[in-house]
Amino acid sequence: MSTTKLYQNQVYTKEFTANVTSVNISEDSTTVTLDQTAFFPEGGGQSCDLGVIGKWKVADVREVGEDVYHTIETTDSSDMPSVGAQLPCSIDWERRFDNMQRHCGEHILSGVFFDLYGGVNRGFHMGTDYMTIDISLEEQPEIEEITYEMALEAEAAANKVIWSDSPVTVLRFDSRKDAEKMPLRKALAFDEDISIVCVGSAENAADCVACCGTHPSTAGQVGLLKTYKVEKYKGMFRIYFEAGQRALKDYGLKHDILTDLSNDYSSSIDDFPSKLKLQEEKLAAVKNDLFQMKKALTKIECDKLDGIIAASDSKVLVHSLEHFSMDDAFNMGKNYMGKCKQLIMLFSEKDCSYILLSDGTVDCGSLVKEYASFYHGKGGGNKISARAIFDREENATLFSDLVQKHLR
Repeated sequence: MSTTKLYQNQVYTKEFTANVTSVNISEDSTTVTLDQTAFFPEGGGQSCDLGVIGKWKVADVREVGEDVYHTIETTDSSDMPSVGAQLPCSIDWERRFDNMQRHCGEHILSGVFFDLYGGVNRGFHMGTDYMTIDISLEEQPEIEEITYEMALEAEAAANKVIWSDSPVTVLRFDSRKDAEKMPLRKALAFDEDISIVCVGSAENAADCVACCGTHPSTAGQVGLLKTYKVEKYKGMFRIYFEAGQRALKDYGLKHDILTDLSNDYSSSIDDFPSKLKLQEEKLAAVKNDLFQMKKALTKIECDKLDGIIAASDSKVLVHSLEHFSMDDAFNMGKNYMGKCKQLIMLFSEKDCSYILLSDGTVDCGSLVKEYASFYHGKGGGNKISARAIFDREENATLFSDLVQKHLR
């Protein structure tokens, strides 16, 4: 017995009553079929409806042949709906209307790309954070690319269609011949049971294409559409965008972020870009000054260390660096890698870490591998340089003492 599909002709049905026609239990799931359903199954790039059948939550909906299978959540095999039972059903309307807005927005934008640039939609995805369409420029090959500016032009045209509140109709045809009388933007892929979604009139359609999804009755219910970016994709152009309440939510989020940043810079939103650029220029100057100061400080520390090396016959030299990070110490250590006869241990007080350096006579990496873990240290390296990082200075000191005793 096939399922009567209320979602095809009654997209605004939120609650209904249905008779259970089958219950199917497997190791992985339990599914039921109904004599009629308003639950849209996954298809056409659109996710399925969720909701409740009786007291059971609907977790998934799939169409198989003429039947629609509803996967329900249940933990007790004895607590199942029975065949023939009449049950109240309701769909998650917020999810459904969200899908309707987004799907219709995709139709409108795809129709505009076709009208403006001869771009054919060859791929559609409704993701969690955005939607994408993949546009192929096969109808107007003289147009070689879609730029972001072109996408914004399409966005403006799509929003004009939305604001015109054009009717959205679904027409059903039994044969390809009859369906092809419509002003389709895309060739049909099947021969029978064809649903054509038309935005606007057939004589002046903003979009007209075969689709099995759910859509609002007027374009105005989409609300708005926003394009995010354009990128090249497999010889086509992938357009990232959003529509409906999701586009509004995204705008609100980004507006709040921009407002907070503008307030942080004591600026209006309009003046924020110039204020930010000025701050970036100042930061670049500060970074350059810091680089020059570190360079000078490194030279001072190298001169100190050179004097210590020249005056000492010790096998191990420990040199503390008060204002150096571990990376700063490593960069300083490049002056001594593979050159120093003694083992040099540069200590970064800031990061509680040692940089070990030698000419290879003493294997720096082996020392870290063998002894650092004794004092909760970690790190590694090779014969001429290695790093040893500790959780506190006491452990770093114990590691240094052990290395010095080992090399006496």
